Amino acid sequence: MSSGPLLYLVAGEESGDALGAGLMTALRARIPGVRFLGVGGERMRAQGLDSLFPMDEMSVMGILPVLARLPSLLRRISETAAAVIAAKPDALILIDSPDFTHRVARRARKRLPGLTVINYVSPTVWAWRPGRAKAMRAYVDHVMALKPFEPAAHLRLGGPPCTYVGHPLIERVGALRPAPGERRPIAEGPLELLVLPGSRRSEVRRLMAPFGEAIGRVQAALGREIRLTLPAVDHVLPLVEEGVRDWPVAPTIVRGEAAKHEAFRKAQVALAASGTVTLELALAGIPMVVAYKVSKLEEQLMFLLTIDTIVLANLVLGEKAIPEFIQDACRGETLADALLPLCADTPARRAQEAAFATIDAIMDLGGETPSEAAARVVVETMGL
Repeated sequence: MSSGPLLYLVAGEESGDALGAGLMTALRARIPGVRFLGVGGERMRAQGLDSLFPMDEMSVMGILPVLARLPSLLRRISETAAAVIAAKPDALILIDSPDFTHRVARRARKRLPGLTVINYVSPTVWAWRPGRAKAMRAYVDHVMALKPFEPAAHLRLGGPPCTYVGHPLIERVGALRPAPGERRPIAEGPLELLVLPGSRRSEVRRLMAPFGEAIGRVQAALGREIRLTLPAVDHVLPLVEEGVRDWPVAPTIVRGEAAKHEAFRKAQVALAASGTVTLELALAGIPMVVAYKVSKLEEQLMFLLTIDTIVLANLVLGEKAIPEFIQDACRGETLADALLPLCADTPARRAQEAAFATIDAIMDLGGETPSEAAARVVVETMGL
């Protein structure tokens, strides 16, 4: 009995590991006898992948941490590229982490010119360094995009063929949205305020103080009880606990996906760090204010951005529906001034709710799950 095609999957962080595991499951359903090699984390290993090395070695964020780890990162890139070349797979699938995965792909494609290369999760070519899109044509055959606006961006920028395969959040919409009676009308009872200061230590350090000040100002202006809920991931929990000590309202800190989803279903308004969580909030129908601060070094690079909003939900919606406060604008006073109109039935609140009502149609996949859509594009790109 002949074995099925060999696919080499390379992921570099936890979100990519989750995407890779879902893709592996969907590919097994489509391709009899498919085999996998590559680099992945716990979820991909649970699907049978024998990872070349521990994936968390590649999970480095920010300029300075990357520079500190550069020698070991470069060594892992060389090692992964050599393993791909030796395996001669039928396709190489890059899963996010472009600073790692794309360097692997360029080296492998040079030695294996006929290798099919598929990129799962588009680099943010639409936000900065747009020239990367055209450069990708030399070593990527197809891009599988998580965001519905990305195929048009690659077409405009001269990038590889690109297909929208859906964001994994689509599959969690039911857990984010309230059942009847689970979220009270905005005028009833204590205000349910969801606070999301980020999942990275640098985000939490920079945002806890202005968030706390904003909450104090909102409480003073409202004259109404506020219930704060703050979902926290384990690796930033000590920072969060330290940061809330001086807050005028003590939040209920919750951990784990189930508790986070319950908080989303109850919340009436949110104060959040910029990131994927803004798309979660939009899908859940929660009006929000978004803030972000980066280091002084990273601030110098912000002039390279080619977009007028950094809020993912705004980018998906195609409009600046959600107010955002970046760097010096991220102050307790400005955040509170933007939050207050969302704490009652106002035109500002209704405008966000109307924008969120369009998001399902924008992100619709026509009945497929994101993993199924991605597996279909892999099969089509390989010509199987």
